[in-house]
Amino acid sequence: MGKEKKKESRSYSGEYKTQAVKLALEIGARRASTELGIPLGTISNWATQARKGEIDAGRGAQTPSSALTQAGEIQRLKEENKALNKENKRLREVNEFLEEASSFFAASRRKLAKKSD
Repeated sequence: MGKEKKKESRSYSGEYKTQAVKLALEIGARRASTELGIPLGTISNWATQARKGEIDAGRGAQTPSSALTQAGEIQRLKEENKALNKENKRLREVNEFLEEASSFFAASRRKLAKKSD
């Protein structure tokens, strides 16, 4: 019977991840993984998390492609914010109309109640 290899789960500090991502951006993920003795998939995951902003890669860790990605994300968020503001304005108008209609019908009910007394 063969012995099963058990994967060791290593824990890395945030600072270590930040430095590893910076190194990967400078020299490439494959080379950084070899130099640091970390699996390539781990460094690649950290780099992806850094691009998404889930890991703070610190100053100078931005690449031209990540800058474009961030610019695109900012533009998308501005458009989304504009659409949400437009929807908010529409809903406020609808709410105002419903409040006026509610007041009108409440007054009508009071009138009918007085007549029936």
